[in-house]
Amino acid sequence: MPAEKVNTVVVGGGQAGVAVSGHLHRAGVDHVVLEKSRIAEAWRTARWDSLVANGPAWHDRFPDKTFDDCGGDDFATKDGCARYFEDYVREHDLPVRTGITVNSTVHDPDGGYIVETSDGVIHAENVVVATGPFQDPVIPPVMPADAPVIQMHSQTYRNPNQLAEGAVLVVGAGSSGSQIADELLRAGRKVFLSVGPHDRPPRSYRGKDFVYWLGVLGKWEMKTPPAGREHVTIAVSGAYGGRTVDFRKFADRGMNLVGMTKAYKHGKISFEPDLAQNVNEGDENYLSLLAEADAWVEREGADYPPEEEVKIIGPDPDCLTNPTLEVDLAAEGIKTIIWATGYRQDFGWLQVDSFDAKGTPLHDQGVSKVEGVYFLGLPWLSMRGSSFIWGVYVDAERIAGEIAGRAT
Repeated sequence: MPAEKVNTVVVGGGQAGVAVSGHLHRAGVDHVVLEKSRIAEAWRTARWDSLVANGPAWHDRFPDKTFDDCGGDDFATKDGCARYFEDYVREHDLPVRTGITVNSTVHDPDGGYIVETSDGVIHAENVVVATGPFQDPVIPPVMPADAPVIQMHSQTYRNPNQLAEGAVLVVGAGSSGSQIADELLRAGRKVFLSVGPHDRPPRSYRGKDFVYWLGVLGKWEMKTPPAGREHVTIAVSGAYGGRTVDFRKFADRGMNLVGMTKAYKHGKISFEPDLAQNVNEGDENYLSLLAEADAWVEREGADYPPEEEVKIIGPDPDCLTNPTLEVDLAAEGIKTIIWATGYRQDFGWLQVDSFDAKGTPLHDQGVSKVEGVYFLGLPWLSMRGSSFIWGVYVDAERIAGEIAGRAT
């Protein structure tokens, strides 16, 4: 059977794949989107039940479509996000094929690429890699598999009732870890939270959400992360109506904060003595954004009421002045460890010379050094906002323009 021919194959039917498909459709480029599961599958099955978007719906969306089931200042649910992308595909009649796995992609000696899938072979002039940053969950090799505790990644956490009775250690205090730890604490669990370096923006300030401040201060358009902050996570949440993540308040509510997880031996897990440093640096990040916002208001003469009270950092809880460096799992009743420790990307199906020795894509704002290959939806692809819903739309428009230019 001869291979199907199409100008562009887009691999991945999440927000990046849907965004670039919309732009390719408007540009009249013949293409197909291949998704191994369902549209926006990660929103459906790789998130916990109560997850909501980290930005308000007026911001975390495509510019040409609003959310039908929540207000602009509300935070869309995970199921609402999945419906949003499904509706977008249907409304624009985009060529998305679900249930199809891409097994390999190689150069065709006659030009273009041979894309081998579970549903046959496709020949394409271009390939857009839109598989996103959340692919293979990473669990650091700290504890053996036979340790006397249940271990899971945040990807498989759903709700407190899913877990065995007892205390829980959450490792990682970015958006996922801090939200899961908060939910477990609210459910009456004894919670330990391992806190590493992080940025901690205010949920809102002077009547504006932090995403607004990142916009007017030019931070969304930053091309590269600040030196030394390349891998620092962001602790922010839209849960419970949207609240600033405050680790000092977590401690005041009874959460047991510890430093970065270090090692495990004989039923005990140890932590680095860096908790105070990590929390204090997060506070400095928080206050610095407030100061930049104040300076912008003064400069622009904007009528945004001051909020001096939110600049007050609470006193140090005991965990900061007298940090816990080791915990006996049995003595503390810890039965579950949730690793909110991120993901690694898997491009094993793409056999082209577009990666460095570590397997990191080589590209210029998503345009690979290999002609006809494009990356989309990765963090810092062209700017800080590249992995967010609105940001991927902007990058997708540019990538689609590149492809349309090649087709003429």
